[in-house]
Amino acid sequence: MASSELSADEPLGRSLTVQRIETADAAASIRHVDQLEAETFEAFYELATADTSLHAIESGLKPGEIIVFTDNFRVEAR
Repeated sequence: MASSELSADEPLGRSLTVQRIETADAAASIRHVDQLEAETFEAFYELATADTSLHAIESGLKPGEIIVFTDNFRVEAR
């Protein structure tokens, strides 16, 4: 697949972090932690509780989506 065929939301090897937020945009993709696969939850929990980043492809998370946990967290690509 040529890079021009990739969608804008494909992370292409970027690393991800999460940012605690107060409110979410109405158009944002929102998932509750109960909806995450076990491996994706583990990746999210590591991001939410440690000062770290993870490889986007391995995490199961998408940049811009909101994860509802104890607070709302936005997944961000670096």
